[in-house]
Amino acid sequence: MRVLVVTNLQADADAPQRGRWVHDQVSELRRLGVEMEVFSFPIGRRAYAPATRRLRGKLRRDSFDLVHAHYGLAGLVAAAAGAKPLLVTYHGTDVRHKMVGALSRRLARRAALNAGVSRELFEPEGDRPGLPLLPGRSAVLPCGPDLRRFQPMPRGEARKRLGLPPDEGFLFFPANPDRPEKRHDRAAELARACDARLITGGHNDPEAMPLWFNAASVVLITSDYEGFGMATLEALSCQVPVLSTPVGIAPFALSGLPGCLAEPFDVASWKPVADDHLGHLDPRVAGAGRAAAFSAERMAARVRVAYEEVLGARED
Repeated sequence: MRVLVVTNLQADADAPQRGRWVHDQVSELRRLGVEMEVFSFPIGRRAYAPATRRLRGKLRRDSFDLVHAHYGLAGLVAAAAGAKPLLVTYHGTDVRHKMVGALSRRLARRAALNAGVSRELFEPEGDRPGLPLLPGRSAVLPCGPDLRRFQPMPRGEARKRLGLPPDEGFLFFPANPDRPEKRHDRAAELARACDARLITGGHNDPEAMPLWFNAASVVLITSDYEGFGMATLEALSCQVPVLSTPVGIAPFALSGLPGCLAEPFDVASWKPVADDHLGHLDPRVAGAGRAAAFSAERMAARVRVAYEEVLGARED
């Protein structure tokens, strides 16, 4: 089986972690024996037309059994270039964004299979509609955390490697604070209430993210919405407490897990939990098993099955 992955989720100086989960999935699929090639192009509206021309030429020159696009706009480029059969994985903003979401829903009618990284992407959220549920053409296919990278390590060692004080507890907001849907303002409000230091991510070296999770006393996911919520699982893989709004995978991953929350943001209810963790030198939670259920290896196996089903349907 030969598959071409099309993605514009490219890392850059402002977002060095962007798209890492796509490449993790590609690596796992290769381990499963799927021949994978990646066609990538930068974000930005000026990139779409040149990318479509380059991809159209590639599809004429090379033969692929299936094209798998990650993110709705990458799927539109693939469809315009004539990719067939086309599987599109939607990651969140491509569904919830006012303009891009409308384009993604239109694309869904053309793709052989539409995969949301969570079931929630097929449901409305406030005034934002979800993806259409099309019989036989809808699936949930997350990208999971690479458990080879995200593992527990002593907090003191992680802080030493990052050059942080060994005894200082801090709250970690792993997203880019400039993205409004991530709601950095909520994390800052909780940090003030706890009289605690808040460290933000978004610009961190992706190779250092396991260190940042292990160094933190608490990880904060304060988003208005998440397509999936990879940071929640990466933190749990490191057995670090997570306080999250009920978005993406959080309600399932954190439900009933002592020391964690998946509740609407409220300083009065979040503060006591955060304070308790901040008061301990190395607070941990039993979250590794929850995260393992969604590992990159397991999710890639599901994607391979989806590939086989799409190709099987074309042969019938």
